[in-house]
Amino acid sequence: MRRASKAEQTVGARGRTLTLRQKRELTALAALPDERIDTTDIPELPPDAWKNAVRGRFYRPVKQAVSMRLDTDVIAWLRKSGKGYQTRANRILRERMLADMRRALL
Repeated sequence: MRRASKAEQTVGARGRTLTLRQKRELTALAALPDERIDTTDIPELPPDAWKNAVRGRFYRPVKQAVSMRLDTDVIAWLRKSGKGYQTRANRILRERMLADMRRALL
């Protein structure tokens, strides 16, 4: 089970500062050994439940505006599919990046 960081203990889920009482409760919960946490109302899922799980499905990376010089024919190729050519370029670069990262792990 993941423990709340100090930053998470200072600011609640809605971005509001936590009260002293809430901070004490979180500290007490963080100190509680895993064996003492009652998980009977959240039974473990069978391994089958994870077979179609997709890591990072809802991950949205932070975007950064950049200026790049690309060949005219590359831009034309990206734009010929319609709106969203920058998103397509980003997807292509991300796929290549991930492939390189996977290859580096092997």
